[in-house]
Amino acid sequence: MTRYESIVRTLVEPLVTNKEALMIRETQNDDGKSVTVNVFAAKNDIAVLIGRKGTIATALRETLSIAGKQDNVHVFLKLEGLGEEKTEDEE
Repeated sequence: MTRYESIVRTLVEPLVTNKEALMIRETQNDDGKSVTVNVFAAKNDIAVLIGRKGTIATALRETLSIAGKQDNVHVFLKLEGLGEEKTEDEE
């Protein structure tokens, strides 16, 4: 587990109810000066992680930004919900 994954897992895990569905992946971007951390969780948990008016997501991004500044790296955070896709009948 990388440093940024560890930071995100420490902050996010207590907030989610379905811990088995939680996946965190870190990818180095092509420029070498930025990293993207993807958080995949159940749709209900993603709503919690975003928070009202995005307050929790903003706090997570700010925390990663501070950690990235120590390494001279720009860290991006993406939150994505896992769940059933819409079928044509539901649209």
